[in-house]
Amino acid sequence: MLRILVKEGFTISILNFHQKRTLVNVKLKWVKDSVLDSVVVGGTQLKAGTTLVSIIASQSTSGIPIYHLQRKHRQLGLPHDLKVSTFLRRYPNIFQEFFCCDSAGTPVPWFKLTPETLEFHHEQVDVFRQCSADIVNRLRKLLMMTNKRMLPLQTIDQLKWDLGLPRDCASSLIIKYPELFSLVDLPDGRVGLKLLAWDHKLAVSHLEASYAKENGTLMFPIGFTRGFGLKRKCMKWLEEWQKLPYTSPYVDASHLDPRTDVSEKRIVGVFHELLHLTLQKKTERNNVSNLRKPLELPQKFTKVFERHPGIFYLSMKGDTQTIVLREAYERNQLIEKHPLVQIREKFANMMKQGFLDRSRGLYKDTNQGPEEEKSLTSSFVGEACGTRYYSDIGSDSGMCVEHEAK
Repeated sequence: MLRILVKEGFTISILNFHQKRTLVNVKLKWVKDSVLDSVVVGGTQLKAGTTLVSIIASQSTSGIPIYHLQRKHRQLGLPHDLKVSTFLRRYPNIFQEFFCCDSAGTPVPWFKLTPETLEFHHEQVDVFRQCSADIVNRLRKLLMMTNKRMLPLQTIDQLKWDLGLPRDCASSLIIKYPELFSLVDLPDGRVGLKLLAWDHKLAVSHLEASYAKENGTLMFPIGFTRGFGLKRKCMKWLEEWQKLPYTSPYVDASHLDPRTDVSEKRIVGVFHELLHLTLQKKTERNNVSNLRKPLELPQKFTKVFERHPGIFYLSMKGDTQTIVLREAYERNQLIEKHPLVQIREKFANMMKQGFLDRSRGLYKDTNQGPEEEKSLTSSFVGEACGTRYYSDIGSDSGMCVEHEAK
């Protein structure tokens, strides 16, 4: 990837540009970047897999029936035509399938974590515990970027995977910091998370902390896909745009005219900072759709992703669009990897290996024996346990060759 960093220019009054500088109508073409597309591929499966591990691990029993997991389909973000059971059976080294019979004697598929996955889960919990202060600071910085230091929990839920927040962050993390956060009732009936304390040390953007300021202005690192072919007119506009004053995402920007390039540079700065708060420097475009009012952004604010392809790459892979921060990657590798990213990569390798082994027919039906049979203590009334095994079959019905009602 070709990297360009335009040298910083001269000081220009924000007020002057607010009054005189209009939004230049420049359109830069979208060019496919196969390298950064590969960063996005597999993200949905990884998120769904780790979420399912957390859900199953949180149960007091040693397993959970499929109909309970099926209710989480929307939360998992899986394609509509992909059953949760089908997804689970793709990775028999992670999810172990067995059967319990309900009150009518019908065998019901259950799933639990394999010993290898339980070991991984405990490692993941330890890593999160070590990184909890950093994760809390990321959440604080996100709230500090908003005009009221507050966001609906629903909006935070959309970003919690990207920020590294736990699945049940409201009950497992936020509650531990009553001096920092408060849950409030919003006028529309939803519950919001409010930041109680401002920290000036956190109110510094990544751009401000990482790059020297000359003559009062900061510029974004820019990189284009090789062969992008930027026209001279666009290059000139970009150089002038880079020289405009930089507005920190942590300061009030209500005085800026949204129809100016100065305002657009502020919007770019907001999302540049937001992506730096994420663990993998990327997020789905849909995840930021509810941030317009809290971040005081104009209508159609997501157009900046298309107008600045040298800063953001908009991947069309999958059923959605994903925004990737170009500067954070050296080809398809994150330049700086958070410990939680490293643990996710380990799990991704586990998923890949399990999928390949299953494709090669290495997982076959196996009876586990009476001793393990007794180890399951069900908390679901009227359900009894039967034969359990790793499954290599793709449907929910007709899978229990034999079962024994207790």
